[in-house]
Amino acid sequence: MSSLRRHWPSLLSNGQSGWVFVLPSIVLAALFGVPVLALVVRAAGSDFLASISSSTALQALRLSLLTSVLSLVVTVVFGTALAYLLARQKFPLKPWVEILVDLPIVLPPSVAGLALLMAFGRVGLVGPLLSSVGIQLPFTTAAVVIAQTFVSAPLYVRAARIGFAQVDVQLEEAAYVEGANPWQLFREVMFPLAGNALVSGAILCWARALGEFGATILFAGNLEGVTQTMPLAVYIGLEKSLGIAVALSVMLLGVSIVLMAATRRLESREH
Repeated sequence: MSSLRRHWPSLLSNGQSGWVFVLPSIVLAALFGVPVLALVVRAAGSDFLASISSSTALQALRLSLLTSVLSLVVTVVFGTALAYLLARQKFPLKPWVEILVDLPIVLPPSVAGLALLMAFGRVGLVGPLLSSVGIQLPFTTAAVVIAQTFVSAPLYVRAARIGFAQVDVQLEEAAYVEGANPWQLFREVMFPLAGNALVSGAILCWARALGEFGATILFAGNLEGVTQTMPLAVYIGLEKSLGIAVALSVMLLGVSIVLMAATRRLESREH
């Protein structure tokens, strides 16, 4: 009690009433922390290096890094333009476009995968057109990139849109008065001022792409060396090799912690 009072004096200044907030917080924090701790303890008690250096784990690691980076590049190139348009321009149906962009964030991953399959599958909406020019997307590495982009790009667009929207309109007007064209305005004013939001969004986008599972397994399948990313290898590892599943899970956990720490650091700089 005395230790808690020293650390949370304002919260516990009213005596026992402060525990109304402390106890539920401890319970929920334990729900977050205990599984993570259990995973790390299990990895420490197994042959982590042998598991992570297996061919299955290495192939999944390489594929995850390749596809998630490609997904991030596609998102940044096209998502920055879309975010800028949504933040600084008014046009018909803009609210509907915003809803469409944000929809994958709340869409169940299985629904996202099925939607992609219905769109780009052999008998999908545009699948026959792609097949006519020799393009087959489902169950390929390209399908992994598309699935990752579909579920992760909205995180970047949302963060970038907020960053661009927060730039003072007077700076935009001053740039135009000085003779800047739209590209110069974006490059020399908007992009630097919204830089932290763009980087933060890119980090979240990459983390989401790296951990994507549901849409990938439905649209791209689980072909080792072709579409089996780290999350899919973890899923298969539960049946074939628990050591590999635990090792890959710990790696994903470590990457997630680093990325979240980087995001928090960027946010603290803004304040």
